[in-house]
Order: sequence, then structure tokens, then C-alpha cells
Amino acid sequence: MNERPGFEEVAELLRAAGADKLPGHLDLELVEIAEGTAEMRCELKPFHSAPNGYLHAASIIALADTCAGYGCVGNFPEGATGFTTIELKTNFFGTLMEGALHATAKMVHGGKTTQVWDAEVKAEATGKTLALFRCTQLILYPRP
Repeated sequence: MNERPGFEEVAELLRAAGADKLPGHLDLELVEIAEGTAEMRCELKPFHSAPNGYLHAASIIALADTCAGYGCVGNFPEGATGFTTIELKTNFFGTLMEGALHATAKMVHGGKTTQVWDAEVKAEATGKTLALFRCTQLILYPRP
């Protein structure tokens, strides 16, 4: 019988898998995966900015979506082998020019075929909420 990997083992696998993908290129750091939750952070660099010098919306979305996606992987239902995002939405409340972002994603629905995750992205230094994000993940299983 295959034992389900623990949260820290999943986190290490995701860190390795993302190192040369978008999360690695954007310097997104996985802090923790736990039951129904995940946390990530990102130290801002010039490449996270739009041409106007402000934080690019896509940088916030990438952090929130990756955080929710990693949480999804860490909280797969029995037998699941993957997922794909089928819907996402973000509301923005502020921006940041320097410092770090912190994202916390929480599972609000954990079904066998879909999961819904909410993520809050904050300025790490002040705790100010910069964005709220929601996504729906379609859970994938091996084909018979």
C-alpha cells in the first residue's frame, strides 16, 4: 500500500519541481503546506514591477495562484494525481514598491472533483492586504 506523503515531503517535492519553472524564476518561496492551507512569500525585485515602477498585477496573481496550487497538491483527495485551474479571480486593494509579499491560501471547498481556494496577499512588513484571490481547481485522476 502506498502511503500518502506528508506535508513537508510534498513541500520539498514542490520546491524542487518549481525551481526552474515560473515559481523559481519569480523567486516565489514556499513557507509551509498544512491541512487546508499553504503559505508563500516573495522578496520584491525590479522584475516584479510593471514599466511604471509599480508592482505588476501578474506578480501578485502568480504568488496567489502558486500558493493555492501548492496547497491543492498538499491536500489532494485519495487517488488524485494532478489538478488544473478552471477559474480564478483577483481583487486588488493596494500596491507595494519594495519589501516582500506574503500569501496565505485556505481551502474553502475540498471535494473529490474540485477544490476552491482563497488566498490573501499582504505586504509582509505592514500586514496591509494588497489582494484577495479565489480559484477553482479541477482535480485529476488516472484514466481507467
